[in-house]
Amino acid sequence: MAQANQTDTAAEQARDHMLRLLIAEQNDAFRRCLGFAALWRDHHLKGRAVVTPGFEALPVATKSALMEKVINFTDFTEENDPWEDHSFGRVEADGAAIFWKIDLYDTAYTYGATMPDCACDPDQTRRVLTLYLPSEH
Repeated sequence: MAQANQTDTAAEQARDHMLRLLIAEQNDAFRRCLGFAALWRDHHLKGRAVVTPGFEALPVATKSALMEKVINFTDFTEENDPWEDHSFGRVEADGAAIFWKIDLYDTAYTYGATMPDCACDPDQTRRVLTLYLPSEH
């Protein structure tokens, strides 16, 4: 009986890992277009991008350079991506640093998306990409 429980646990862990990888793919697709008309495997990823007052106060050229870095971000490590879902990063440009994060919500943007099943279903999940200064964390 203990053997079956260990197998179930390993199977559940493998399934959860696969679902996190799907979420990471979706988060990457969403981030790469800053949430505008994001597509993943022919599914529209619904959501929005928001910025904080600190980010908004940066010079236009700096904001543009930072957004380009967010779009092209690939430096995921165990430290900044412990859940392997590609939901957080830090970028620098023109002497400024920002964080970006992607949060997953239900379709009404009221509650967090149920993990992991609903979170990887584009029809049941809405993403919010936030760009913000480290001082606003």
